[in-house]
Amino acid sequence: MISFQGVYKIYNTHSVALEDVNMEIHRGEFISLVGKSGAGKTTLIKLLVGEERPTKGRIFFAEYEVAKLSNKELPFFRRHVGVIFQDFRLLPTKNAYENVAFALEVAGRPQKEITELVPQVLDMVGLIDKLHNFPHELSGGEKQRVAIARAMIHRPELVIADEPTGNLDPFHTSEIINLLLKIHELGTTVVLATHDKDIIDNLGRRVVTLDHGRVIRDEEKGKYILA
Repeated sequence: MISFQGVYKIYNTHSVALEDVNMEIHRGEFISLVGKSGAGKTTLIKLLVGEERPTKGRIFFAEYEVAKLSNKELPFFRRHVGVIFQDFRLLPTKNAYENVAFALEVAGRPQKEITELVPQVLDMVGLIDKLHNFPHELSGGEKQRVAIARAMIHRPELVIADEPTGNLDPFHTSEIINLLLKIHELGTTVVLATHDKDIIDNLGRRVVTLDHGRVIRDEEKGKYILA
């Protein structure tokens, strides 16, 4: 499904973010990316969604070669990918329903479809009773669940979670990880980038470890082990 082939990202002679990354991610996998701050996790994610382009190498997502997509093609490609961030990135002047609906509105989807889909996805994340609440009225865990609902609204083939529990307490962290596992069980490929050792060790799934831009470990049932 996803293939990194000899990928480099070099910002300048003193900043090599990724170096000769070769990696395959198969459809339906749940894979964790780990590494210290600056190891290259976020750069890898930016390359995968076409936010940045590799200095060298090729990245494929299904039939797409990501770096060759035009600015016109990128929005359509990104509907195949849902991204969840540490800081939620919700619109503060819109309630939960409107935050999720906005993703469909900018894609030009008809109002009838929006009215039908948004409550469904908010129900899936357990927030059907909070659809009229604004971000400042929600807990951190609830905000992240709205963000997950927004990421899922296009029914993406891939969900990328970039440090999704970094601002959450242990209880809400467990909630979010269980929700990602539920999404994975529905057939969605999940890529989780995290610093949380407990999450990784409890998942018992594939772990790819990055260090100074290189993949130094790729284990089918990995643990959080840093160089």
